[in-house]
Amino acid sequence: MPDTLNLPEAWLEKLDSRSALTGLLQLCRPIAFYLVDRDQHLLYWSPGAVQLTGLDPGNTCPPEFRIRSDAKDTVRAGTLTLHRSARLLYGRNGAAAGGIALLTADAGQKNPAIESRNTAEREQNFQGIISRSPAMQNVFQIIRNAAETEATVLVRGESGSGKELVARAIHDLSARRNAPFLAVNCAALSANLLESELFGHVRGAFTGAIKDHKGVFQRAEGGTLFLDEVAELPLELQAKLLRVIQERNFMPVGGDRLIGADVRIVAATHRSLREEVKNGHFREDLMYRLRVVPIFLPPLRERREDVSLLIWHFIALHNAGSFRRIEKIDPQAMRLLLDYHWPGNVRELHNVIEYAFAVGRGTTLRPTELPPEFTEPKAVVPDAATKSSPLLSPEQEKLAIGEALRQSDGRITEAARLAGMSRATFWRKRKYYGL
Repeated sequence: MPDTLNLPEAWLEKLDSRSALTGLLQLCRPIAFYLVDRDQHLLYWSPGAVQLTGLDPGNTCPPEFRIRSDAKDTVRAGTLTLHRSARLLYGRNGAAAGGIALLTADAGQKNPAIESRNTAEREQNFQGIISRSPAMQNVFQIIRNAAETEATVLVRGESGSGKELVARAIHDLSARRNAPFLAVNCAALSANLLESELFGHVRGAFTGAIKDHKGVFQRAEGGTLFLDEVAELPLELQAKLLRVIQERNFMPVGGDRLIGADVRIVAATHRSLREEVKNGHFREDLMYRLRVVPIFLPPLRERREDVSLLIWHFIALHNAGSFRRIEKIDPQAMRLLLDYHWPGNVRELHNVIEYAFAVGRGTTLRPTELPPEFTEPKAVVPDAATKSSPLLSPEQEKLAIGEALRQSDGRITEAARLAGMSRATFWRKRKYYGL
């Protein structure tokens, strides 16, 4: 097959070369390639090239990457040996106008910069809990320590903050990791159904009990039982739960013999059990039995540095399994996300990203693709021109600058534009925040 495209001349003459080239470059962004002019100034270095090489040369083409002729050769990027296919580009007068080159690497080669970034990402993922907040590092250490024991754990946190993830982390790090992990929401069932679900029942115990049923205490034998919303337990079931913890056995509904219970309990609540005890809604003796190791999960609004991290984590999850791929977030959309109060915590944030994937199209997440509560008048924030105004806290400003650097692949001029700052102001603030 000849090494030409053989496209119809009449069709080519109708094309606007600028729009055609721009469209092609946008389409090929994930591919590792670059463009230089005839003076070997770097015109374009694709995000794919940044990903492959770990380099972001700006406007200066490194000497080893200069394109002098049509060739297939190799170039070095740090410890990487890359294969390069280069072609010269010609102007209308027939003179060389620059060049384009495609970069590839042999399978198995690892870029130290990328490996370092992957290591950082792994360090921000603790047993499925995504965080870089200092407040959460203390939580992680308590989880590690508690997992080495058999102590009962009480996790307190707002709805959507990840209490079940904490319980599962304790289980997965414990000696019980190969046994079952079962979860029961104590607020989701009536008292009668909950008793049967917890302790099981024997045939004939009540109308409709046509056969024996094993409860979760029996099915979780040797493993971990997560009791979510434990504050919602009726008082009569609280007494039975206390017995299981103290005596390590229980009686099924309608049964006549005790069954042993080798189960580690992790309970969770969004309420203060001390307040529930004070109000007569919870047994004090059970409270002390459950909170041998208390763990408090801070809400997302108190760990703002995790918002951007979680946004991109959930985008990556949906990019892997969705027809849509999001590569950028409009600066105004990012400001709305960073400024939001997140009453539903991490669960709400995940739902917002899922909503954006469902209603939007294209590679950029825009403000119009966020749920209505983000674009109601009270939620609207000033435009990009006032991004550095006092309405942003220092922590939020640092996040916004970091996000602009990430989206611009480290190019200062572009990052300053995204952040709504002059280049000098952006540079000064970047240095101040150590970014």
